[in-house]
Amino acid sequence: MSSTNWSRRAFLRAGGGALGAAAFAFKADALERVMAASQTVANRTPEEVAKDEFYWREIQLAFKLDRTLINLNNGFTSPCARVVLESEFRYMDMINMLPVHYQGMVASNAASLRMKMAAEFGCDPEEIALTRGASEALQIAQNGIDLKPGDEVVTTEQDYPRMLTTWDQRLRREGIKVTRFQFPVPTTGEDLYRRFEKAISPKTKVFHFCHTTNLTAQLFPVQRLSRLARSKGIVTIVDGAHALGQFPFKLRDLECDAYGVSLHKWLMAPIGNGLLYIRKEMIPKFWPLQAAPEQQDNDIRKFEAIGTHPWAIRAALGEALAFHQAIGAERKAARFRYLTLRWANALKVHPRIKILSNIGEPAEVWAVAAVAIEGIDVRSLQKFLMDKYRIVSVSLVGGAPPNSVFDYQALRISPNIYTTLEEIDTFVTAMEDAMKSGVPTAPEPTPSESMQEGQD
Repeated sequence: MSSTNWSRRAFLRAGGGALGAAAFAFKADALERVMAASQTVANRTPEEVAKDEFYWREIQLAFKLDRTLINLNNGFTSPCARVVLESEFRYMDMINMLPVHYQGMVASNAASLRMKMAAEFGCDPEEIALTRGASEALQIAQNGIDLKPGDEVVTTEQDYPRMLTTWDQRLRREGIKVTRFQFPVPTTGEDLYRRFEKAISPKTKVFHFCHTTNLTAQLFPVQRLSRLARSKGIVTIVDGAHALGQFPFKLRDLECDAYGVSLHKWLMAPIGNGLLYIRKEMIPKFWPLQAAPEQQDNDIRKFEAIGTHPWAIRAALGEALAFHQAIGAERKAARFRYLTLRWANALKVHPRIKILSNIGEPAEVWAVAAVAIEGIDVRSLQKFLMDKYRIVSVSLVGGAPPNSVFDYQALRISPNIYTTLEEIDTFVTAMEDAMKSGVPTAPEPTPSESMQEGQD
């Protein structure tokens, strides 16, 4: 079927329902088919396209999935589209033929990705370092900024555990001060701004916060906080692991100093891809995680010094970006919002349902939201959903970081662009079943298991 002749009738013949879709061979023209499908809806708003199941069925066919399970934990890591996975395998095969020759060739070609990522996400190519994930990107910034004993870092209790651990290690090793504050969920950008403003002391040198949290998708006013920090001589380090690729924005518009991203989440790149943005004028102020020569002090590439790179994984980022662009950031965000509001609006009518995300603010609703049922332990609920309905989710339980006062529990639900309406509706049915019939009590987790809940 020619991509230029893509139509709903032809698509229905090719797809043929759930079983036909599972057997459908999505061949080398996969990306072209997605682009052609997007062209057919180019004159419609993202909100209109979000409800077009014919369009999203074409997107769903771009993935190779296990439909015996319902994956509502895409916030951990998302599957790659077939075209991305095939690209990764192709580069692996190429490099493996003669690594000393082909690795250098792939590495040289992959350098173009810096320009493509910068163009898509709104910054200078000389402000982007490609890393192996958000944790590596953020630790480069956290460990790379000079701090003296007594210097203060202000962050929150709901930041990512690994990043809090990084600051705690600097506290133990160098005697810096780490101030964490708690906030209610959901809350407002104004409330978060005031809490950071109130926390500033003469010793405050760094603000560290999420763009949107991995727990409840609480959105932070990044630009306002960055401007506040700059006015006080404070450096801003932002965890964007759950933002880039989930909703549209430009990195430069945030006005932060450093920003770390996991590209295997919402850009759906192969695992092992991340991004570190550092505002150009701030590059000399950060040391690289691994040593680089002095002549690279002003060069963003110093942050990529890790020895031998996984170049096949890195090169496949090009296909992930192309797939993202073929759909469009606005359409992706609108579809995420549509899927999340479908389950949230269906459940919120029940008095026992508690939603801990800002679903009442459409501009803050995308793929991730947190929900709980009053009177039901969230670990038991997670197990019930998996055992009876084969729904994959993740439980958020107080105490994620050591000594945290994170004092609520919920399921984090995160569909993706391949998620069907039937799967969303099955989740609603499962939650209503749990409320009506109750759920078996799950065994108490071990301390190590408890520490891992909600992390990704």
